[in-house]
Amino acid sequence: MSLQDLVIVTGMSGSGKGTALKAFEDLGFFCIDNLPVALIPKFIEGFHVSGGEVERAALVIDIRAGDKLRDLARMITELKKYEFRTFVLYLEASDEALVRRFSETRRPHPLAANRSLPEAIRIERRRLRNIRELADVSIDTSEYSVHQVKAAVMDRFRAHPRTAKLNLNLVSFGYKHGLPLEADLVFDVRFLPNPHFVSGLRSLTGRHRSVVRFMRSFAETREFLEKLEALIQYLVPCYIREGKSYLTIGIGCTGGRHRSVFMAEELARVLRFDKTTVKVRHRDEGRQ
Repeated sequence: MSLQDLVIVTGMSGSGKGTALKAFEDLGFFCIDNLPVALIPKFIEGFHVSGGEVERAALVIDIRAGDKLRDLARMITELKKYEFRTFVLYLEASDEALVRRFSETRRPHPLAANRSLPEAIRIERRRLRNIRELADVSIDTSEYSVHQVKAAVMDRFRAHPRTAKLNLNLVSFGYKHGLPLEADLVFDVRFLPNPHFVSGLRSLTGRHRSVVRFMRSFAETREFLEKLEALIQYLVPCYIREGKSYLTIGIGCTGGRHRSVFMAEELARVLRFDKTTVKVRHRDEGRQ
């Protein structure tokens, strides 16, 4: 037995990396928090080269690594040359969410020795920029509770791919609540007829059959769905050839309750790929 999957968990302080690590522990991963970057090769040697009892491991490496953090990007590139699969999970959140969380927990930011909290967050975000670009999966936890962070991680990594496979995640959202930063592709459906202004439909969501019937009655809805389906059908094999493991597609309308929910559900229904799983999440369906 040797190491099969290695997940590098990184990202902004206060974004939920500790919660994510607990999720990996529940999934049976061998977990280490704040492993020094210089010790990663020794870790690999102990659990892969010599053959150990660990098949799946998750390591949290973040700004606490200090100056050695600059070596992490190069280390990740080297790790992806090994036989086992290396994934980089990046967690982030808005500045406002991070300030609120540090204020609530009263814990100091790792870079806040002689700086204000907002300044420390800005510096950390800048230092992590190169690592974020290497992420296979990026999750914005700004609107997540700790339970939702854990659920999101477990949902993505419970059936971790062992062979070339793409996990396609469809996320409906409302533009007035902000873009989902984890999205690789974003499509705006605010041009479609809006059930919000139709008597009897306003209080429903895009999954209710009355709203579905209303949306399907318009030619532009059917035409857009066909064109979007064709585009995604074209892109997915390209992403699989590239070796991409996750593709997150955001579908946005104004409030995230009607048109985007409907379109995400319709896409999930019509998209069928070999070596691909399709999951749907409605971020703002329950919001007003």
